[in-house]
Amino acid sequence: MTTPVHPAQSSKRLLRAGRLLGSLVACWLLSASAAHAQTWMVSTTAQIKLGILDKYGQLGPYTATFVVHSEKTGKDYFLVKQLAKNQTGIDVLFPTDPADPDYFKTDSGEAANATPGRYTWECRVKGVKAVSGRFVFPEVANDVTVITK
Repeated sequence: MTTPVHPAQSSKRLLRAGRLLGSLVACWLLSASAAHAQTWMVSTTAQIKLGILDKYGQLGPYTATFVVHSEKTGKDYFLVKQLAKNQTGIDVLFPTDPADPDYFKTDSGEAANATPGRYTWECRVKGVKAVSGRFVFPEVANDVTVITK
């Protein structure tokens, strides 16, 4: 002998099963994200801003060749920037990301790195040193704090 099941009771059972399954999935997702919330990625990058400016705008368009010399490695890194008609100056960052089409590199194409140490730099305009200076790259480090419950 079979017991008839009303459609309303069947849909209620499916609804309860669906809610239970949904609650289990939600608990699983929340527990998984809580475990990953304590995994940190960190980065610190030092960069130096170098610049040149034709203070009175007398040159018109010109090419600025930045040269950075590493005292530690003895390597020279170059970056050439063409300044447009109404542009009297420019600031650049050293080192630049090699993914950038204009980046500091050696004659052989080696990209500059942010290696701690002493550097000298100059900017040449029309082949003549226009400005120069020096800087020291600091050592940088990252600290990660682990959060426990």
